Amino acid sequence: MARCCGRATSRCAGETPTHPRKIAASAVCLCLCLLFVSAAEAGLYSASDQIILLTPENVESVVVNSTAAIVAEFYASWCGHCVAFSPVYISLARDIKEWKPAVDLAAIDCAAQENRKVCAGYSITGYPTIKFFHAYSKAGSQGQAFKGFPRDVRGLRHRIIDKLETHEEPWPPACPPLEPISQAEIDSFFESNSVEHLALIFEDPKSYIGREVTLDLLQFENIAVRRVLSTEEGLVTKLGVTEFPSCYLYYAGGNFTRLRVNVEARTFYSYALQGLPGVVRSGKPPPDITDTVTNSTEEPWRPFNRSRVYMADLESTLHYSLRVELAAHTVIRREALTSLKKYISVLTNYFPGRPVVMNLLKSVNSWMRNQTGDEVRYEALREILDNSAQSPRAALPEGVRWVGCQGSQPHLRRYPCGVWTLFHVLTVQAKNAGGTDPLEVLSAMRSYVRSFFGCRPCAEHFENMAREGLDDVNTLSSAVLWLWKRHNRVNNRLAGALSEDPKFPKIQWPSPEMCPACHTVKENGEHRWNYDEVLPFLMSYFSSSRILTDYLEDESQILAKQRDKHASQQQAIEAQKHVERKAREASDSMRNPLPSQSSMQAEEEEQQEEEEEEEEGPQDEAVADEEEEGGEGAAAADEMGGKKSDPTSWAKPEMDVGRGRRQVQRRPSFVGMKIRELHEDIVDLDSFVNQHYKAKALQVAATSRVKHRTLQRKEEQEPGPVFGLGMELDAGLGMVGLQPIEANFEVDVGQQRKRLQKRELIGQYFVEGSELSQRGRWMSMLSIGFSKVDISLCVILYFLSSMCLLTMYLFFKNRLRLRRAKVALP
Repeated sequence: MARCCGRATSRCAGETPTHPRKIAASAVCLCLCLLFVSAAEAGLYSASDQIILLTPENVESVVVNSTAAIVAEFYASWCGHCVAFSPVYISLARDIKEWKPAVDLAAIDCAAQENRKVCAGYSITGYPTIKFFHAYSKAGSQGQAFKGFPRDVRGLRHRIIDKLETHEEPWPPACPPLEPISQAEIDSFFESNSVEHLALIFEDPKSYIGREVTLDLLQFENIAVRRVLSTEEGLVTKLGVTEFPSCYLYYAGGNFTRLRVNVEARTFYSYALQGLPGVVRSGKPPPDITDTVTNSTEEPWRPFNRSRVYMADLESTLHYSLRVELAAHTVIRREALTSLKKYISVLTNYFPGRPVVMNLLKSVNSWMRNQTGDEVRYEALREILDNSAQSPRAALPEGVRWVGCQGSQPHLRRYPCGVWTLFHVLTVQAKNAGGTDPLEVLSAMRSYVRSFFGCRPCAEHFENMAREGLDDVNTLSSAVLWLWKRHNRVNNRLAGALSEDPKFPKIQWPSPEMCPACHTVKENGEHRWNYDEVLPFLMSYFSSSRILTDYLEDESQILAKQRDKHASQQQAIEAQKHVERKAREASDSMRNPLPSQSSMQAEEEEQQEEEEEEEEGPQDEAVADEEEEGGEGAAAADEMGGKKSDPTSWAKPEMDVGRGRRQVQRRPSFVGMKIRELHEDIVDLDSFVNQHYKAKALQVAATSRVKHRTLQRKEEQEPGPVFGLGMELDAGLGMVGLQPIEANFEVDVGQQRKRLQKRELIGQYFVEGSELSQRGRWMSMLSIGFSKVDISLCVILYFLSSMCLLTMYLFFKNRLRLRRAKVALP
């Protein structure tokens, strides 16, 4: 149908650029097409019924010049007989689904206003009417009506075969020959055909089994089916055929063998022939499955028993459902939250899991029941699924490990297979546990698929199936059978689709080989399910006692992995908190330096300031020389006053000289700023200088100790502090408003003698550079605490402010002049 609709759309699109009227007509057609599709969907059939829904836009593309024969039903949705016939027509579409390359079914609702013209064009006067259109029908063809057609699938199937046999030329290219084969044709068959198997169905002339099986195998390769009449005495005698119908496999060289089936009927033949070695659906080569088959996850192929269910598939389904599919919903609210609660409750009640898994499901169910709000965040649910609270012996294995649901390719089967298996197990467990609500599991499955299942078209199809028949479920046994029937319906619809695994074809399950008693035939030879045998088979197949535990990870390993995961997560959280705390402390210290900073932080900050001071230029020496003079006075005042200032982290560390110990004075802040009280740092100055400072002389010194370092400047220069608006300044600078702080220094006579000698040497240095010192003094007074960039910015801002004031002055002066001129006017 999608192909046909696409043709109609492209045809309309091709006409749009030719003329404005055609553009408008195309727009109208497009709107009508959308309305027609919705109207068709509102009729007795839907696209999921494998019936083409005809509309005025696609009817010609479907019927005219088609490579397949078309069987079309013209009905009225208000017609009671049409309503009663619709289930038969839907069953017919499923029954001959494999005939599609040769025959296809269509339907149109003549009661819809937009379809009446189409129905009138095909001379429809009563409902329902079925017409047969040959392949490559011409435009205007009215088709051949089925007069007095039967109201059962078998009779309609035979009527279609009769029409195909009387098909005019050209023959549908996909349809195989339906006439009986002769011995001469069989002898030369393998010379002109490359198939591996030739199936000969011996039957009476009035039997349709041979032709039905021929069309059933139409979409399969490496096999050909031909009918042989009982009157073909040569072949009957050669193969020793005594029963009609019967099927024989004939091979090149004249070898043959009889096909063993439980019942000599169409369905059993089709099952058996489709399962022959090398027989695959067209376009799907047989998978090369060996012991080392790998997929995208590099997992080896796991041999398994197809007649058993594996717990590994069930746990993998739970993991994917709860940790992957639900994770797509950041917030689960309202109807979806109700669906999730029902889903978790059913899992807790009926999932036949291991103790560790059941303990976790109980924890999740208890947590879900305690959620009284109308929404839940998935992150909170994920913590419960991962057992963040570390409940004893509770865990859900992470990752998937498919066994019975593994596919020949990484994208085949797996999770969809696991979902079906899980809900089959739950329905069976609900019956075995004696549940009271037959719809408990099915309604939970329906709501979960509707709210969370990732394949949205699949969810819509399942919802359509549930809407039409779920209300008829009134017992736990009927719930088991209902799900089984819907599963087979989906298998029928998806048979031959791209999602079908060629190693695991979608058949009506269970096959006759798996459950011979489940299949039987009616008196007319038509296949029939024996529900009295199907139900016990399902109860046994999905029973918890028969679930295999192969390929499962040990519980102790699961718990150990969970503990390791939580430990690593906790470490990561602690590390993250530590990093955030450090970043926060660093940010706070930069904005508001604390008095209790460590000495190492103070040293690092001083080192950064020294590096910034090195970039300021040659004025450092002048500033240092100027500070030398005031340094001695400050030191002497400290010695005489007997007072000791509190050290700060920004002050220089103590230095032991001889027996005495001198301490650096605390420097006052800039004018109007308070002195910051910092703790005392005692460090050996020589080692401190050698380790943390590069070649640069001290720029400012407040005591005689600075003079001592000045003599050593040529050998090893020491860095000086960087002055800024918010930093302490030396007390000996002599600037207005800066008050020196007294400190006590205990110095012996030898140290005083050395200090005098140093003063004499520095005095000589001042005499030689008096002019530079005088100039440096004024520069230091102007630029102390500021870099050249700061001074430049100040000059620029001053210039800009001056220009702004000048502009404002000129503007208001001009306005005042204009106002005075207006007042002077008469």
